[in-house]
Amino acid sequence: MTRNGDALLSTRGLSLAFGGVVAADGIDFDLRQGERLAVVGQNGAGKTTFINICTGYLKPSSGTVRFDGTDITGQSPRAITRRGIGRSFQLPQVFTEHTVRECVMLAASAVGHKRGFWPSLAEAIDRAEVDHTLDLLQLRDRADDLAGALPEGQRKLLDVAMALVLRPKLLIMDEPTSGVSSDEKHELMAVLMRALDEREVTSIFVEHDIDIVRRYATRLAAWIAGKIAVDGPPEAVLRDPAVIRNVVGE
Repeated sequence: MTRNGDALLSTRGLSLAFGGVVAADGIDFDLRQGERLAVVGQNGAGKTTFINICTGYLKPSSGTVRFDGTDITGQSPRAITRRGIGRSFQLPQVFTEHTVRECVMLAASAVGHKRGFWPSLAEAIDRAEVDHTLDLLQLRDRADDLAGALPEGQRKLLDVAMALVLRPKLLIMDEPTSGVSSDEKHELMAVLMRALDEREVTSIFVEHDIDIVRRYATRLAAWIAGKIAVDGPPEAVLRDPAVIRNVVGE
């Protein structure tokens, strides 16, 4: 496991239990800038708990989270977003009754403006930045369509666009290909990774599709029972007996 004083994201002794279920069991973790980390594990292994702690949606019972040299343990999701961690969700969090462009504008406004949650969009956002973000995610031709009319794959891209417009240093994606057809998964991931490369954004993504992991991750962490059981180059991790037995399947 990486131990680097210059790590972009670090956790030490991160722990959290729900009743008798230990979801995070003393996790020590470092992420370097520029990495594409895939996170794998069976349901209930602690993957989503970990990213929820790192993004402020859960508070650990013990341990610390540091981002870009600053302790962010227990800070609110909005405060963490302002510090430079973006987040997309397994179920895309978009404004279904607004257009695609309006969704990205609202995302930029809600977190980026200092005077309140719903300032004037005209004074709170950079329209050129919004349009460039739509271009990166290949959504410009759907900019005036309602978000609720998009197919699932484009909703996923819109969810990422709403995070990316804030120029994060790190983007954490929870199952970006879930609900997307097998034929569309690789195309969606290719668009996402090109956008992240363009913006020089480090990324963590939870994923169940091992082909996606092999193609797009530079590093793989396998969660088992609330711990990072194996962490390293994807092919090495996928050959590990514990990962084969508990994650990939025989």
